[in-house]
Amino acid sequence: MDDEYYSYTKQWFGRSAPVYWIFDRLVAGVRRKVVDVTNTRPSSRILDVATGTGEQAFAFALREYEVVGVDISTDMLRIANEHNKYTKVTFRVADAANMPFEDDYFDVSCISFALHDMPFSIRKNILKEMTRVTKPRGTIIIVDYAVPANIVVRKLFFHIASLGETKYFPEFVNAMLRSDFMEQLKNVGIRIEAEILVLGGFGRILRGINRKDCVE
Repeated sequence: MDDEYYSYTKQWFGRSAPVYWIFDRLVAGVRRKVVDVTNTRPSSRILDVATGTGEQAFAFALREYEVVGVDISTDMLRIANEHNKYTKVTFRVADAANMPFEDDYFDVSCISFALHDMPFSIRKNILKEMTRVTKPRGTIIIVDYAVPANIVVRKLFFHIASLGETKYFPEFVNAMLRSDFMEQLKNVGIRIEAEILVLGGFGRILRGINRKDCVE
């Protein structure tokens, strides 16, 4: 299952990398909002997981944060490096489910619009890795789709969204509808303290505290 995921994901993002700028433009305001919500001290070291073309990392860099972005797609990172004009931003090819960083290395870990592109097992491993490399009581930011309250709007939105998403998207939507996703965060030690709706209610920013020491 995992091998199939990695092969599929690298191919999918390899094809979409040249046109990914369209999505980046649509969520540019969300990127800036993420930085506002994070509101960490200037000396913070930030990890941007599944950084893609690096736009979230660049948004952090505008506030002078030190940022490391990781991704398994060399095609996406090639674009990120081409656009990188910030001395405090570095990119690394790395598997987010097995990251090459020491425990408690970062003050903040962020993943934006990426968890919906993963099956449950990969998502779980990545969230566990984020808690591992983030300092105890450090900040963990998760940005992704939200579930609209109106059933008709919800079905229409997710139908349209699925046209441009990976095959793992429907499972993520079902997990949100069953509240499994929030339970998954709790189980790895992420305690959500704030939820901010964005994109007219179709997206959300979750700000959490790393409480891995409290996992039962």
